[in-house]
This record gives sequence, C-alpha cells and structure tokens, in this order.
Amino acid sequence: MKKTIYVLVFSSLILSFSFISCGPGKKLLSSRAKVEDLQRDSLNTHRQLTECNALVKNLNADKTTLQNDKASLQNDNMSAANDLRVLSSQSKMTIAEQARRLKSLQDIIQSQKDVMSKLKNSIADALMNYKTDELSIYTKDGSVYVSLQEKLLFKSGSDVVDPKGKEALKSLAQVLNNTKDINVLIEGHTDNVPIKTNLVKDNWGLSTARANSIVRILTKDNGFDPNRITASGKSEYHPVKANDTVEGRAGNRRTEVILSPDLKELNKLLDQ
Repeated sequence: MKKTIYVLVFSSLILSFSFISCGPGKKLLSSRAKVEDLQRDSLNTHRQLTECNALVKNLNADKTTLQNDKASLQNDNMSAANDLRVLSSQSKMTIAEQARRLKSLQDIIQSQKDVMSKLKNSIADALMNYKTDELSIYTKDGSVYVSLQEKLLFKSGSDVVDPKGKEALKSLAQVLNNTKDINVLIEGHTDNVPIKTNLVKDNWGLSTARANSIVRILTKDNGFDPNRITASGKSEYHPVKANDTVEGRAGNRRTEVILSPDLKELNKLLDQ
C-alpha cells in the first residue's frame, strides 16, 4: 500500500515538472517570433523612411530648379520685351528706308528694261535689211544678243571682216553710240572642226581673233567707247546646234554681240 502511494506521488511530481518545463519553452519561442517580426517591421519602416527622405530631397531640388527656371524665363521675357521695344522704335525708320530703297530699285530695273527693249527694237530696225540666216536678234537673261553668222562677216578660217559685215557693224555701232549705260561683250564661236593656219593655231585662236577684229571695227572705225566693250573667244565649247551636220556647224560659226545694262547705279544702291 505504501509502495503504491510512493509511486503515485513520484509520478505526480514528474508530471508537475513536465508541465512546468513545457510552459516556459512555448512562451519563449512565441516571444522570439514576435521580436523577429518587430525587427523586420523596424527594418522595413527604416527603409521606407529613407526612401521618403530621398524623395523629399529630390522634390526640393526640383522645386529649386523650377524656381530658377521661372526666374530665368522672366528675365528672358523682360529682355525680349526690351529688344522688341528697341526694334519697334528702329523698324519704323527701317521700313520707311526700305520702302524708299525698294522703290528706287524698281525704278532702276524698270528703266533698264525700257532701255534694253528700246535698244532691241532700234537694232532690229537698223539691221532689217539682213537675212535671218545672216544674223538674229533676241533677248536672254536681261541682255540683248545680236548673233552674226560667219557668212556675213568672215571667209572660212579668216578673221578679216568682209565689206558686207563691216556695213552691218557700222549700222550697229550707230545705234550703240546713241545708247548710254550699256556694256558690250563680243564673243567669238566656232564649230568643232580643227583648224591650223599660218595665222591661227586652233579654234581658240580663231574665235578670239574674230572677236578682236569686231571690237576694232566698232571702236576704231566707228567711235564706240572702248571702255565699254570686251572681247572673248569661246572656241567650239558653246554650240547652239549639233556639230554632226553641215547646217549645225554653220550655225555654230558665229560671233555674238551681247549688250547688257550698266549695273553701276543698281550695285551702288544695293551696297547702301
């Protein structure tokens, strides 16, 4: 009986110790878990706070930039307004001056057109007795062209002007002498057939020699102002027709008298 009682008491003690040892272990584990949760929450909160601080810093920087841009824009607007006021005060005079200058330019250009139109008509009247296969008169780029064919002026390969050609140049010179404010360019042209004589070595020499011959007739024989005339040779390099036919080559063997308005007054006005 006593033995049984001892066993029961001993068992009760063991059971009590078991309850006592199990109770504190669960609470400790629960506490540790809560601490870990709190630590994680604290780290997240700290990270979010850091991000918020960085965002606030960026917003403050953007605000400062916007304020600076606004101030700069206001300064630019004030400067532009001042420039506009200055330009407005100056432009009234400029517009008036430009209007007068434009009117002067238009007057000069129209005057030149009138002169060249009258000149073309006068030359056509003076040379009306010559055939179309001997010469032609036309306008191009504001200039009057008098194209004289070889058959009117020269024998083949020669730079000596025939009597009939001299009469045509005399009639032309009479018109030119009565026309002021024009410049004259004499251009000699050939076909592409090579030439070599005792007097000329090639087509360059022939075209230049023919232009010089006409210049001498206009100036020395007919009194045209040599300061207003220029001679040049173009050789075969500016044809008006194909050189593969007899007619085409004949058309390219020509001397052109190019009459252009004197641009001194116009250039003087443009340089102001």
